[in-house]
Amino acid sequence: MAVASGSVLTESLLQACRQRAAGYDRDNRFCQEDFDELKAAGYLKMAVPREFGGFGMKLADVAQETRRLATYAAPTALCINMHNYWVGLTADVWRSGDKSIEWLLQEAGAGEVFAAGHAETGNDLPLLLSTTKAERVSGGYKFTGRKAFGSLTPVWTRLGVHGMDTSDPRAPKVVHAFLPRDSKGYTIKETWDVLGMRATRSDDTVLDGAFVPDKYVARVVPAGAAGVDLFVLGIFAWALINFGNVYYALAKRALELTIEHLKTKPSIGLTRSMAYHPEVQHHIAEMAMELEAIGPHLDSVARDWSEGVNHGGAWPIKIVAAKYHAVEGAWRVVDRAMDLSGGFGMFKKSELERLFRDARAGRFHPANSSLTHELIAKLSLGINPDETPRWG
Repeated sequence: MAVASGSVLTESLLQACRQRAAGYDRDNRFCQEDFDELKAAGYLKMAVPREFGGFGMKLADVAQETRRLATYAAPTALCINMHNYWVGLTADVWRSGDKSIEWLLQEAGAGEVFAAGHAETGNDLPLLLSTTKAERVSGGYKFTGRKAFGSLTPVWTRLGVHGMDTSDPRAPKVVHAFLPRDSKGYTIKETWDVLGMRATRSDDTVLDGAFVPDKYVARVVPAGAAGVDLFVLGIFAWALINFGNVYYALAKRALELTIEHLKTKPSIGLTRSMAYHPEVQHHIAEMAMELEAIGPHLDSVARDWSEGVNHGGAWPIKIVAAKYHAVEGAWRVVDRAMDLSGGFGMFKKSELERLFRDARAGRFHPANSSLTHELIAKLSLGINPDETPRWG
């Protein structure tokens, strides 16, 4: 495997992904052909250290590849990010000197596919708490609960899950583990029929005493913010920064399409195209300025993480703020693009119609608006995020 120009993505591969995107969305079908071709190209081994057969890319490099792919096929980039973030954060942990989850890098290098099973109904503090029960048994843990948004459902071979061990009510623990596909005690429910990001095929997974051996238990940490170690913080860094890049790239594509459309869109009240309408120019400028602020923000956080800059307790602020800024700004850009489409964007044959639906999904990803504001405010004010609010 060789990497040309520092990228595993060729123009022909990217164009093929773009050409298939509309069909995946229309049929609500997993991006299987994209996945197969990207895997063959080495896209799933970008973050695997060279010692384990990968390319050794850090977050800043993987973020650029994620962004590039998302410009052509955002759902494909989004779902494969679930694999890349597990591998990337584990590589960071390994480089820090902690070899306890080296097995994950070995398996990723050998072709195993990792996915995320974290979303739960009724849990607005993903990763830090869980509605899933983790029960300690001989040789491992049993997990009972229901996980939503399980991207890569058709192809994962290891599902990252977490659950709460409340055997000691005074000191509940969150258990992070990886469920092998050939395990017993789980069922996949085909629930994925949604507004946007349909090609991710993110079905539900019901855990009914699913056993995970100690070999695949990555962390047992205190519940809440007290359990945020490099492993847990790494999940947020790799997942959220790349979420941000997916939606940033999607919005850049929306601007590109809008500009192309306006240059050829006639108006009975103008002698030239709508590109010469002053108010249209105003909106294009607003879109461009929005995007100009998002890209450097994401790049800065990814670069600092990759270079090991010590931001201490400010890291959660930087990570969630960058993601929030990206998805909210991307939504404003795509929404404005729909306004400028003059109604053409409403038609299913328009790529913009699909991008509009995909863009809305970004605001559902953790951390959502409520959690983002709560977390950043508490950390900025020096308040323990685990503290229960009291009034009066």
